[in-house]
Amino acid sequence: MTLHFFKYQGTGNDFILVDNRKNEVSLSMEQVHKLCDRRFGIGADGLMLLNEKPGYDFEMKYYNSDGNEGSMCGNGARCMIKFVYHLGIHRELYKFLAVDGAHEAEIDTDGIVSLKMKDVRTIKKFHGDFIVDTGSPHYIKLVPHVMDIDVFKKGYEIRHSKEFEDEGINVNFVEQTDEVDKIIVRTYERGVEDETLSCGTGVTAAALICYHNENGFNEVEVKTSGGDLIVEFDRVDDDRFENIWLCGPAERAFEGTIEIK
Repeated sequence: MTLHFFKYQGTGNDFILVDNRKNEVSLSMEQVHKLCDRRFGIGADGLMLLNEKPGYDFEMKYYNSDGNEGSMCGNGARCMIKFVYHLGIHRELYKFLAVDGAHEAEIDTDGIVSLKMKDVRTIKKFHGDFIVDTGSPHYIKLVPHVMDIDVFKKGYEIRHSKEFEDEGINVNFVEQTDEVDKIIVRTYERGVEDETLSCGTGVTAAALICYHNENGFNEVEVKTSGGDLIVEFDRVDDDRFENIWLCGPAERAFEGTIEIK
């Protein structure tokens, strides 16, 4: 089968995108894994199918690079929005369906894509760290010098610990800078099983932990290895965050065709 694909990236988090609105593409776990392989395939952190969905502008189906269907991917969704825009689907406010439910998104005049995330109702404390579900489960560990951390080694240890080994968890190491509204985040992603240059749901989870206003509107600037993102949200109380938006660039890298078996 010849597959026509597009490659997009959002702050270095890269994805293979396939227009499946005619419902002609069906990929096995092994095929997805091979396509995402950086030596034997196209290379990506994940793969997404653009599907038709009545009542929505589209449905996003996301697969991790290991071939398994994944949970919500924030940077992936932002890339999908830019993808559908390039396909000629233009909206002031996009409404689409992902694995964790309905989402909204918009593109500003500078091309920045803003994605509305699901509300967060619970933040769990775990041995001095935090666990937050922003559509994907995230472990948040505050550290003083994040660039000195061996993210692969430390992230692997937490992700494969007895508490998280079965279902997996994404592990984020977060440094709070001298400026109260700016943080630095590095993430070990399950499904990729390595550090990625950026993780949208992880950045969102980290920003919620690092709020600077006790109540009401917060805006947190987040630096990742792949670029900068902004997370805006309303903090209602210790465990409630609403009106959460993940904002940042998303760009097309290239497109092509590949023969798959």
